[in-house]
Amino acid sequence: MSTNHSSVTSFILLGFSLSRNTQLILLILFLTIYCMTLMSNLLIIILVTSQRSLYKPMYFFIGNFSFLEIWYTTVTVPRMLKDLASGNKTVSYTGCISQFYFLFFLGASQHFLLTAMAYDRFLAICYPLRYSTLMSRSICGKLAAGSWLAGCVSISLPAAMMSRLVFCGPNTIDHFFCDFSPLLQLSCTDTWLNEIIFSTVAWTVILSCFIMTFLSYMSVIITILRIPSSLGRQKAFSTCASHIIVVGIFFGTVIFMYIRPKAKHSSPVDKVVSVFYSVVVPLLNPMIYSLRNKEMKNALWKALGKLKRQK
Repeated sequence: MSTNHSSVTSFILLGFSLSRNTQLILLILFLTIYCMTLMSNLLIIILVTSQRSLYKPMYFFIGNFSFLEIWYTTVTVPRMLKDLASGNKTVSYTGCISQFYFLFFLGASQHFLLTAMAYDRFLAICYPLRYSTLMSRSICGKLAAGSWLAGCVSISLPAAMMSRLVFCGPNTIDHFFCDFSPLLQLSCTDTWLNEIIFSTVAWTVILSCFIMTFLSYMSVIITILRIPSSLGRQKAFSTCASHIIVVGIFFGTVIFMYIRPKAKHSSPVDKVVSVFYSVVVPLLNPMIYSLRNKEMKNALWKALGKLKRQK
C-alpha cells in the first residue's frame, strides 16, 4: 500500500437521511444532550478537585473518566451538530482520519480506566485494611496515566494502517462520523491486513479489560455477600453499584459494535447504537455517578452552600 496516492481528498458524511424538520428536531435534542453532558462532567471534575471530602482514589478515577468523556463526545457530536445545522456534510481526508484516531484512542483509554476503577473497588472491598497502601496517590496517578498511554499506543497501528489506504471513490460515508467499517468499505485497495490488525486490537483491548473488570466485580460481590451485617452489605454494594451499571452499558455497546462477527459490515442498526454510546452514554455516566452517590451529592450541596455564603 502506498501513502498519499488517494484520489479522494474529502468525504461526505450522510448522517441521518431524514426530512429537514426531523433533522432540526434532532439538532435541538443532541445539542441539549451535549450541553448537559459537558456541564455534568465539568461539575464532577470541579467537585472532585475542589472538595476535600472527595480526595479519594475512587473520585480521582471518576474525575479522570469525566475528563475522558468530555473529549470522547466532543470528537463526534459537534461535527454532527454542524452537519445537521448547515447541511454541509463534507469532511477532509485528514480530518476524517484524525477523527477516527481520536475516537478510538479515547474509547480505548476509557476501557483501561474502567478496568483501573474496577481494580480500585476490588482493593477497597476485598482488602480494606491494606487499601490505603495498595492504592496510594502515586499508584492512582500511574494507573490513570497508564490508561491514557495504553489507549494512545493500542490504536496507533490501526490508525496508521487506515491512513495508508487508497480511496478512489465513491467518497460517501453512510454514518455521522468516520467509523472503521464505513471507511473500510470505501477503500479501493485490499483491506484484509487492516481488518486483522483492527480486530486483533479490538478483541485484545475490549475482552481483556472486560474479563479483568468482570473478575474484579465478581470478587467484590462474593466478598460483599460474606459480610454478616445486612447494613454492611448494603453500604459496601452502594460504593460499586454505579460502576457496575456504567461498565455494563459501556461494554455492552462496544462489544456489539466492534467484536461481533462480521464487524466490518455496517448496518442502520449500527448508526442507532453509535448514537447511544457516543451521545447518550456520556450523559448517563455522570448522572449515574452523581445521583446514586451520597458523598458526591453531599459535596455538591456543600459547594452550593459555600457559593451562597460568598454572595
